[in-house]
Amino acid sequence: MTKIKRLLIFTGVFLGFVLLIPTSALAQENSTRTPAVEQQTLESLSTKIADVQSNADYIWTLVAAFMVFFMQAGFAMVEAGLTRAKNTVNILMKNLMDFSVGSIVYWAFGFGIMFGVNQTGWFGTDGFFFSDFAKDNDQWLFAFWMFQVVFAATAATIVSGAMAERTKFISYLIYSAVISIVIYPIFGSWAWGSLFHGGGWLEKLGFIDFAGSTVVHSIGGWAALAGAIVLGPRLGKYTKDGKPKAIPGHNLTLAALGVFILWFGWYGFNSGSTTVANKDIALIAVTTTLAAAAGSISSMIAAWYIFKKPEATMTFNGALAGLVAITAGCANVSPVSAVIIGTLAGILVVLSVLFFERTAKIDDPVGAISVHGVCGAFGTLMAGVFDKNGFSFATVGVQALGVGTAFVWSFGMAYLLFKVLQKTVGLRVTPEEELEGLDIGEHGLECYPEFEKVS
Repeated sequence: MTKIKRLLIFTGVFLGFVLLIPTSALAQENSTRTPAVEQQTLESLSTKIADVQSNADYIWTLVAAFMVFFMQAGFAMVEAGLTRAKNTVNILMKNLMDFSVGSIVYWAFGFGIMFGVNQTGWFGTDGFFFSDFAKDNDQWLFAFWMFQVVFAATAATIVSGAMAERTKFISYLIYSAVISIVIYPIFGSWAWGSLFHGGGWLEKLGFIDFAGSTVVHSIGGWAALAGAIVLGPRLGKYTKDGKPKAIPGHNLTLAALGVFILWFGWYGFNSGSTTVANKDIALIAVTTTLAAAAGSISSMIAAWYIFKKPEATMTFNGALAGLVAITAGCANVSPVSAVIIGTLAGILVVLSVLFFERTAKIDDPVGAISVHGVCGAFGTLMAGVFDKNGFSFATVGVQALGVGTAFVWSFGMAYLLFKVLQKTVGLRVTPEEELEGLDIGEHGLECYPEFEKVS
């Protein structure tokens, strides 16, 4: 026998021995496996799958919250772009402090009022200062709070645009805090309380507002209406015979950038309201997109018909109107319904802006009342009209009740608040400060110091 044959025989025996050991071990393992062991293995696998889903829910909810936070920049750009250069620092400061002050007071009180244990259906009574975490060691509390605090900031910052260019900064800080502590959380508890530990009377009736056309946008819009009424129009906005005069914004590039930022953030606003990483977010993103696109097109056409030109600022607000209107029903209407809702909202916002400016004589520099208050109410009603479960007068009736309640609550409380501020610390700057600009009068600097001043 040659050396090569001996080597081949030895190699074959060795490989057979090596392969035999794991095969026999596996056979022995299978022979000793019991149903109890198999059940334990399945339970372990199920636990791992649940952990993966839970982690995905956390990640999606937090990413969506970060997108909504970025909307603060969008609101700042829209408001700054549609107003005059001499008030830009003031507007940027207000939008920054909205979130800063709002985060602290919402953590301390607002979140507990909105989502704490609610025995009466009116407001929560615990959960202040994250006391729920100390009691339950509930990590989800942090992700859920993060998503909710950016909504609270949105409701507060809506008011800023309607009261721009003439409001005292200290008064703004006060009313922004009150909105985040009282006005927004209490109505939110009525409509959304059961999302955590609470439960409100309005949601028990079947009120539909998936992501906040009314809870966030109309609440902010109606508070803005109260503020604009109490504050009065800007100097030079109306002639002696009551005709409105245009006061152009200083930078439509910023305004357009703000609209794009808001549109992007709205995907977190609407799709993120699932607070679950599941397939539903796809349809919600689609309805959000279609409504915004339809709103921008219809508002452009309406403005083109009225002004004989495709007016840009009306078109900007049309996109936002479509976004606001679809927010209530983004999860429960079809894509076709989303196009209809957005189209009608785009036309409505143009007519509403003209009504408040020309008929009601209410000066709203950015159209916040129309975009958020009016179109938020409209969208909430449409969520009932186009509900995928079928049209029902009872459903629409509950929607109307929610819309009416939001107006009475937010407008009434905000009007009282602004009147108190007016009589105490003062609500409006002096005429001299308004003419010079709030940047200098309120903050002691200019946003564009190199620009030549023109009286």
